[in-house]
Amino acid sequence: MEQILVSAAPRRREEPSRRGFGKPRGHRFHPPADPGLAGDVQPARHRRRSALVLIVDDAAPTRELYAEYLTFRGLGVVGAPDAETGLVLARTLRPDVIVMDLAMPRLNGIVATQRLKHDSRTRRIPVIVLTGYAFHAIEQGALEAGAEVFLTKPCLPEDLELKIRGLLGTRA
Repeated sequence: MEQILVSAAPRRREEPSRRGFGKPRGHRFHPPADPGLAGDVQPARHRRRSALVLIVDDAAPTRELYAEYLTFRGLGVVGAPDAETGLVLARTLRPDVIVMDLAMPRLNGIVATQRLKHDSRTRRIPVIVLTGYAFHAIEQGALEAGAEVFLTKPCLPEDLELKIRGLLGTRA
């Protein structure tokens, strides 16, 4: 059973650890409140002190890498291990930005993005598609599905943060 990674932004920034960006002091992992929703996962309660980013990716190391970096940079982060859970979390938490992988089991990122953009509760949430498929046709399909940004892996966390902050700056 896989857990969702939920992180709240730290109140003050600390210097990175010697092993890279590391966890700032005071970083807390908030486990799911009650396993039972959408594949034994339910979102934890999240205080909206900072922008909230939902990372939907079936690769746990990818979710954890970006979540750790973005949390250190002052953003709140929630991770979902598949698109179905991501849709539930998007409707429940209404994040400020969604980072969506394309190739996932059961429901792919294109279909999930289309569903987000056709739902009145989530249609205004910007979607960044982050995938290992660097084909023009796939990029075109993602943008036609409603994604605002298309990025390919490997993607530096700094580059992802720049795109997220750009979308946060353009939100009304």
